[in-house]
Amino acid sequence: MSGTAQWWAAVVLDRAPSDAPAAFCADLGPDALLAGYRAGAFPMPAPDEYALWMNEARYEEQVAEGIIAAPPGAGEDAFGVAWWCPDPRPVIPVTGARLGSRLARRLRNSDLWTTTADKAFGEVVERCAAGRTPAWLTADLRAALEALHARGRAHSVEVWEEGELVGGAFGVRVGPVISLDSMFGIRPDAARVAVADLAQRLSEAGGLLLDVQWDSPHVRSLGAVPRPRAEYLALLRGGPSAGPPPGEERPASRLG
Repeated sequence: MSGTAQWWAAVVLDRAPSDAPAAFCADLGPDALLAGYRAGAFPMPAPDEYALWMNEARYEEQVAEGIIAAPPGAGEDAFGVAWWCPDPRPVIPVTGARLGSRLARRLRNSDLWTTTADKAFGEVVERCAAGRTPAWLTADLRAALEALHARGRAHSVEVWEEGELVGGAFGVRVGPVISLDSMFGIRPDAARVAVADLAQRLSEAGGLLLDVQWDSPHVRSLGAVPRPRAEYLALLRGGPSAGPPPGEERPASRLG
């Protein structure tokens, strides 16, 4: 275990700020990345030097006072990666993903789309990164995610239309949760289908929740409900451990 991973193992985020980063840690190696997710946080790297400077200017005092965690001896570069642990935490129970009646009906009446899991992880991450502002899916983070995927700890779900990737989502698996980092769709509702498909596959693997990280009307429409951070962290620490989601190709019509 790396030194940063050992540091993360001792970090307790129950009393972290609800309106500021819970921690700053620039180490995005795969061990540290997984340890951060296990602690209940997710990373938002600064996309440029200005964002790094803004993090330092806004939060340096809280880090110095110990309100925001940081590894011992962390310098100004630590402010390049903010780790968040919102309270409340928006989550989608694996039995609670919503398609909406219109989309469910359309899926039932069509066999155009199929889904898989972990068949095109790198391409899903690349599509999620394309054109996003701020560009938080940095090269270092993407490399660490690829490493975790190779270890069987980061997963993707893909939506296909006649062999073309038209939607997807990806995240990191910790305990009974997949922390859902991002999603994309180049067809209407393809991202929504990806989330519903991943929820079903995670349920089959013994999982309980998709953590959608940031609350918004959009994630509420997908079935997300706010859960107190303390409950979410307790589940990570003491809940069952899910296995990897099954990956075989399936018709999306089954979700309707």
